Amino acid sequence: MKSYIFYFIGIALIVLLFGFIMVERNSDNSEVYIVPIVDGVQEVTFSLKDYNYYPNTIKVKSGVPVRIYLDSSVVGCLRSFTVKEFGVNKHLPGSEDYVEFTPTKTGRFAFACSMNMGTGTLVVE
Repeated sequence: MKSYIFYFIGIALIVLLFGFIMVERNSDNSEVYIVPIVDGVQEVTFSLKDYNYYPNTIKVKSGVPVRIYLDSSVVGCLRSFTVKEFGVNKHLPGSEDYVEFTPTKTGRFAFACSMNMGTGTLVVE
């Protein structure tokens, strides 16, 4: 019985640690989601929270492809995703659709829907 408790506590600590690694804070205390690299691609799925993209600020590495999905909670014009600085402008009608691009310069760049109603920040390091 005690070994199960230690096993559960160990798993809980790993999950908490992973959560702290994947999210950091901006100077204004807003969350920044660090997009993991899996099989050479940085992949993130946005959902809808407070009528905007969530996560709202993401951090990626320059020179590594970024693949963005929109889950089924994202509706309306927010399904047309743009990052002007990288020439991204694509309508994603379903949750299996994605946009992929490789950021080639570092800095902070805006992403938005086609009508600029939903917005966010792409941080490229």
